Amino acid sequence: MKKILVTGGAGFIGSNLCKRLIDEGEKVVCLDNLSSGKKTKLRSLLHEANFELVDHDICYPYHCDDIDQIYNLACPASPIFYQEHSIQTSKTSFLGSFHLLGLAKKTEAKILQASTSEVYGDPLVHPQPEQYYGNVNPIGPRSCYDEGKRLAESLFFDYHRQHNLQIKIARIFNTYGPGMDPNDGRVVSNFILQSIQGKPLTIYGDGQQTRSFCYVDDMVDALIRLMNSDDSITGPVNLGNPVEYSMLDLAKTIASSLNREVLFQFTKLPEDDPKQRQPDITYAKNVLKWEPQVNLQDGLKKTIRYFKNLS
Repeated sequence: MKKILVTGGAGFIGSNLCKRLIDEGEKVVCLDNLSSGKKTKLRSLLHEANFELVDHDICYPYHCDDIDQIYNLACPASPIFYQEHSIQTSKTSFLGSFHLLGLAKKTEAKILQASTSEVYGDPLVHPQPEQYYGNVNPIGPRSCYDEGKRLAESLFFDYHRQHNLQIKIARIFNTYGPGMDPNDGRVVSNFILQSIQGKPLTIYGDGQQTRSFCYVDDMVDALIRLMNSDDSITGPVNLGNPVEYSMLDLAKTIASSLNREVLFQFTKLPEDDPKQRQPDITYAKNVLKWEPQVNLQDGLKKTIRYFKNLS
C-alpha cells in the first residue's frame, strides 16, 4: 500500500482520482482549501479508514514525513473562478508548486504536476504536440492560469535537474464527467444545464471554435499510468481525447441526447479564448500505452445522468 498525497482532491478530477486510488487499495491524504473544491464530492470516502481530508492551502508549507507519491491538482480550472481570483491563482501555481516540490525532495516522493492545454494558449500549431511552445498572452485575463501553469512546469524541471527529483508533468486537455461543478462555467456543464432547463444554449463567437473532450475516467487512468511509469518519463505528456468538436456540434449533440430542440443564443467571444484545441497524444500512446476508451456520446449520457440527479 502506498501513501499518496492528492492536492486539490475535492475538485472535479481530484475527487475522481481519490476514489480510484482508494478503490485500488492505496492510502490517500487529500489536501484542499475548499475554495473551489467541494467536500460533498468526497462524501463516499469520508468514512474510509485509508482516506483523510485535510483543509489546507498549498500556498503555505505542508509537513508530512512518509509520502510515496504526490499528485498536484490544486488550482482552479474554471475560467470564471480563476479570472475572479487571479492573484490567488498565480500564487497557487507558483507557491503551491514550490512548497510541494520541497516536500517531495524531503520525503523522496515521486510528484506529478497537473498542467494544462492552456500552456499552448491560442495555438498556431494544430493539433498541439508537446514540443510546441505555445502562443500565450502573458498579460491577458487568462494569463494568471496559463502563465502560472507554465511557471509550475519550469519549477518542476528545475527541481528535477538540480535535485534529481522524480517528476511527472501531465498537460490535461478538456475533461468532463460526473463530479463537474454545475456553476464552473465550462462548456459541457453549461450546455447540459441549459438543455435540461429548456433554455437556449449560449454560443460564444460563431461557435466554430473547437475543443476535444476526454471523459474523466479515462483521464484518471492516464494520470495513474503516468505516475507509475518509468522514472525516465518526466513529460510533459498530453492527456486528452484527440477527437475534435466545434462548439455548435457539441451543443447539438447534447441537445439531441436530451431530446431537446436546439436553440442558440450567440454572444461575444471572450478575450484570448482559443480558436482550436486538440491534443496530439502520440507520445502518451507510445510511453503509457494509453488512449481514451469512452466516446463522447457514452460519456455525455453518464454526465447528463449525474446533472439530472443534482436537480
